[in-house]
Amino acid sequence: MAADKTTILIVEDEPSIVELVSFTLKEAGWQPVSVNNAADAWEFIHRRTPHLILLDWMLPDQTGLRLLSRIRSDRQFNEIPVIMLTAKSMEEDKIAGLDNGADDYVTKPFSPRELTARINALLRRKNPEHAQSLMVAGAVTLDPVSCSVSLNEQKIEIGHAEFKLLKFFLAHPERVFSRSQLLDKVWGDHVVIEERTVDVHVLRLRKALKDAEHLIKTVRSVGYMLSEK
Repeated sequence: MAADKTTILIVEDEPSIVELVSFTLKEAGWQPVSVNNAADAWEFIHRRTPHLILLDWMLPDQTGLRLLSRIRSDRQFNEIPVIMLTAKSMEEDKIAGLDNGADDYVTKPFSPRELTARINALLRRKNPEHAQSLMVAGAVTLDPVSCSVSLNEQKIEIGHAEFKLLKFFLAHPERVFSRSQLLDKVWGDHVVIEERTVDVHVLRLRKALKDAEHLIKTVRSVGYMLSEK
């Protein structure tokens, strides 16, 4: 599986819904993975943390609500965005879902467009760096869908690591990040990279940005930031 694709875990036991949702997610450029019960979902989350979970209310082994409570009470996973898929349109059920930590809910039957819009909005809110829309700073434009970067509307060559770094900076403008934070946020804490490697990638990023290299600022004895000021 492509490591840089947004992984969405579908926890749903109705094959027809899994098929529809998986197709919808693939069309939107995401990587769907499906399981049909809470136990398999919990095991998957431990193996590989998804960027977002679509969680059915009624599951064969336990309710989606119980799994949601378990996710929210675990420090390692409590930040994962969760959208409840529910056939229940009762107001009190929706309130119970939100009270238990759901970020949003979609009532079945739902349109693929509505689902895509809800996921996009939630990813943008929770993880701006996973948004699918164009990201712009000064003369620089990054397109997350085609994984390309343009300077003054001309495409430029940029390495994979530098692309990820630029994407993260564009998602969090005017914020200073230390080298260790950048390592964690951009490459993940499971990757063994030395802090000084961040400096190398920042240098390469500046080189790739040519005239726009001034966007990436060094903050002495702290780290780096993207700023148009």
